[in-house]
Amino acid sequence: MGRRTKKVGITGKFGTRYGASLRKRLRGIETTQHAKYNCAFCGKDTMKRHSTGIWNCGSCRKSVAGGAYMLATPAAVTVRSNIARLRKVREDS
Repeated sequence: MGRRTKKVGITGKFGTRYGASLRKRLRGIETTQHAKYNCAFCGKDTMKRHSTGIWNCGSCRKSVAGGAYMLATPAAVTVRSNIARLRKVREDS
């Protein structure tokens, strides 16, 4: 079976509605939200979005709170790295 959409991907369901820029932005959001992510507990790529901010691992059945559309938001990654850096500084001194 051939490809149904050449450029628009998952946003082909909207047709020509809503404008190209909004559809491109939505395509990025929907592809990250429907992707599978790596589980921090079992190491498998089985973390899927259950609902807004809730992510479940299909393998080890763990539930994790994360971002609305992606498991680890850029802000959360920054905070996590800053906390790790400050912990290391405190331990060294």
